[in-house]
Amino acid sequence: MTGPRADGPVLDVVIPVFNEQHTVAAAVHRLHNHLEATFPYPYRITIADNASTDDTPSVAMDLAAELPEVRAVRLERKGRGLALNQVWSASDALILAYMDVDLSTDLDALWPLVAPLMSGHSDLAIGTRLHRDSRVVRGPRREAISRIYNLVLRTGLGAGFSDAQCGFKAIRADVAAELLPLVEDESWFFDTELLVLAQRSGLRIHEVPVDWYDDPDSRVDVTTTAREDLAGVWRLHRTLDDLPLQDIRARMGRTTPAAGVGAQTVRFGLVGAVTTVLHLGLFAVLDTTVGGQSPQWGNGIALSIATVVNTGLNRRWTFGVRRRRGALTNQVQGFAVFGLTWAVTALALALLGLVWPTAPTFARTLVVGVGTVASTVLKFVLMRQWMFAHHRQSLAPGTSARSSALVRATGQRDSLGRR
Repeated sequence: MTGPRADGPVLDVVIPVFNEQHTVAAAVHRLHNHLEATFPYPYRITIADNASTDDTPSVAMDLAAELPEVRAVRLERKGRGLALNQVWSASDALILAYMDVDLSTDLDALWPLVAPLMSGHSDLAIGTRLHRDSRVVRGPRREAISRIYNLVLRTGLGAGFSDAQCGFKAIRADVAAELLPLVEDESWFFDTELLVLAQRSGLRIHEVPVDWYDDPDSRVDVTTTAREDLAGVWRLHRTLDDLPLQDIRARMGRTTPAAGVGAQTVRFGLVGAVTTVLHLGLFAVLDTTVGGQSPQWGNGIALSIATVVNTGLNRRWTFGVRRRRGALTNQVQGFAVFGLTWAVTALALALLGLVWPTAPTFARTLVVGVGTVASTVLKFVLMRQWMFAHHRQSLAPGTSARSSALVRATGQRDSLGRR
């Protein structure tokens, strides 16, 4: 990625176009007039033509010749996500934005969109049509599809943002440099993928209510787009944990604060309660059916199953480790801890056998439970100080260095004037 320059524009607004020869000129003039009247810093409008087959490229070149703040970029391959990725990656602006050529979103929302990025308050900003303060005019079919899609994102990917597909977004250039190399989609799922990666990287997403009017001349194939988006959700769901998002958190100063000992103790206790019930329940079933003559076997099988579940839950929830990488190592370590629990519970059963050779199932189950509780404290210490110690990171205070640099740069330009 080229990266911002000291003498580059503060804002680069990209308009991706495909066969828009009759609409692009009016849209660019309208956006240019709005920025001239309302935006006090140097800006650029980039027309990103992705493989148009009509006269859109020549219209774009004419606009670039007419207006100094406009440039035209030609891509030989179609794809809105591809166009945004390539143009943003090559831009020298501090803030990168885009909007659809139909300008369905009221331009009065542009300054609220970029201001939190310029101040360092947020890392990305999106227009949302689903906020209670938004005013939206569109058909019931598109409204239903939009809400269903966002429900899918919340349930399938844990999305915390409200509107993934509104064509009105902005991102800081330093944040884009971290995320864009990880975005695979080259079409309409680009927005969603970018936002999910940002959220999982601990970055701050600012949402701006917008006034939005559906373009009756829109040529977006809603059915095809929805099918591709669902495929993108499935792909991202399968690969998300393998991406180096924790590294991005660290570089951007957004590392997840490690849960305190108190919070980890509570989570560990809840996981322990669940897996202890699982362990004892399995032991009671096995002891009743096949293990009555040899309770050690029933205990070993039940404890093995409970150990796998316990390690997985503690890894992901108690200690916040979400990557798949290292999961097998942690399970091996978990079985080392299991050896401790096994030794304690086996010793307890052996002692019970000496004291009460004919002890019934409920007594043996009780003794196993007592032995398990006795080993829990040491098990927690080993998990915290050995198995997951290297995953605990502290939150870097304040904004990242590059965010602070952006604030200083815009402040300096404000004192010099726009141009």
